[in-house]
Amino acid sequence: MPHITLEYSANLESALDMYEFCTVLKNAAAGTGVFPPAGIRVRAISCTHSVIADGDPRHGFIDISVRLLAGRSDEAKTNATDEIFNAAKQFSAAHMAAHPFMLSLEMRDINAEFSRKTSSIREYLPADMA
Repeated sequence: MPHITLEYSANLESALDMYEFCTVLKNAAAGTGVFPPAGIRVRAISCTHSVIADGDPRHGFIDISVRLLAGRSDEAKTNATDEIFNAAKQFSAAHMAAHPFMLSLEMRDINAEFSRKTSSIREYLPADMA
């Protein structure tokens, strides 16, 4: 865990490499030491329709949601939030400097009582990552 989901305005599709952005966020999350690398999941979802502020179609956004199982300290979550957000800011800095763009991130706990999952991923990972 965590699940990191990016929702982004469709006008960013040709402006930013979303696969690379996902990789940057995965690496930032793994680098915090808060999350086991084998459990990190990052996905990007293009929002075909969006209206931002005054409706100018040049406006763009990326909203990052980080969901994780409860149980980590507030300090660990704050540090992880900052590290992931700083990686996102660095990745998107050039775009933000030249275009109207909004970047946001929210981290929230998943209630384990209402969460189910199963996986075979660890069986396919290198031994040092599982």
